[in-house]
Amino acid sequence: MKMIMLSLLICILILFVCATCDASEQAVRSNPEVILLWPGEAPTANGLSEKSDAKITVYHPDKPNGTAVVICPGGGYGGLCVEPEGHLIAKWLNSHGITGVVLEYRLPAGRYMVPLLDAQRAIRITRANAKAWRLNAKHIGIIGFSAGGHLASTAGTHFDSGDLKSKDLITRQSCRPDFMILIYPVITMGPKAEGGTKHNLLGDNPAPELMELFSNEKQITNHTPPAFLAHALDDTVVSPDNSRDFYLAMCAHDVPSEYLQLPNGGHGLNGYSGPSWDAWQTRSLEWLKEMKLSK
Repeated sequence: MKMIMLSLLICILILFVCATCDASEQAVRSNPEVILLWPGEAPTANGLSEKSDAKITVYHPDKPNGTAVVICPGGGYGGLCVEPEGHLIAKWLNSHGITGVVLEYRLPAGRYMVPLLDAQRAIRITRANAKAWRLNAKHIGIIGFSAGGHLASTAGTHFDSGDLKSKDLITRQSCRPDFMILIYPVITMGPKAEGGTKHNLLGDNPAPELMELFSNEKQITNHTPPAFLAHALDDTVVSPDNSRDFYLAMCAHDVPSEYLQLPNGGHGLNGYSGPSWDAWQTRSLEWLKEMKLSK
């Protein structure tokens, strides 16, 4: 009798622990997780560093499908449209089983490496947490809007495989995104550049080699990750030539890509609503599945 009672008590204890774990996991999945990118000093360039409050907000879906996307809001590198082009995008991704990682990157004010360093760090952190967040470490992409599209395409054309000798798990990770989704993106820093974005990133009178380095249509190689692009043909703020030229360069290097030309919507696609907005969301999800980057 005592053995039966003991067995019952053990079963009850196990059920209690399991229920507690499930509740704890559900709390993590339903509440976004905020992580500072740089708990100590954040690098700027040339060995210099600074204090930083740059962060990611991680939205975990109830049933993750293994894919995660680092989200780069736009704002001309002078601000961040973090709600419509960040948190709302993460919630939309969650509804399709995709983990959304909203990146609030440092604004450059002419310190051109700072946003890229933050984007690379966000990708490394996401990849380092792949097991804990139930992700496929080879299905970690990046999405960006407007200037955030420039940052996303910069991350997709300027990356490294990580420092394998480092003792730090995050530093050991590759910062190459497995795919890019670029929505009405700034791509070039050449003659077709959006003036305010270029000025905020590169400062006054940038050197020609600097404009070349951050003209991402010129930085594509055979190792560049696949890309999905969408741009309204009537965008008068950021010329759709930015997307077209990037797409053509991808094709020239035989890198899988798709360019969805939207008939209207302007910059911001009618305030993030309507047929053109719905069209890129629908097609980008289909594209991810076709590329076997999402379930």
